[in-house]
Amino acid sequence: MNYKMVEELSERHLNELHNLFKNEWWTQHRELSEIKKMVENSSVVIGLVNSETEELIGFARVITDTIYRAFIFDVMTKENFRNNGIGKILIESILEHPLVQNVDRVELYCPDRLVGYYEKFGFSTDVNGSNLMRLTK
Repeated sequence: MNYKMVEELSERHLNELHNLFKNEWWTQHRELSEIKKMVENSSVVIGLVNSETEELIGFARVITDTIYRAFIFDVMTKENFRNNGIGKILIESILEHPLVQNVDRVELYCPDRLVGYYEKFGFSTDVNGSNLMRLTK
């Protein structure tokens, strides 16, 4: 498959990202205006675009201080492009990105069913006794 990587999303891609979010359990209630703001405020945005159709087929983003921590969010692939290596391209692109590659700790959270997938990239569930905590507003 021919694709290109973009770090800035066009208006069309933002709309397609909104549609991707509607199909995921953790993002289905996000509004387009919120997504635009989220993308603007992310340190790293990676979009994979089909070179032939210009369609957004994959997305991931990172928030980082570029030294100590980077946190990966919203790794997703359009459903009919899954199991074609898109996720791998996204994760490797993030880990090699200049704002992430020298960070001490790169973190993410995922459902149990994806732990083995992320372990292939070197991620571990051993977080030195730390726990994910959340304040929901």
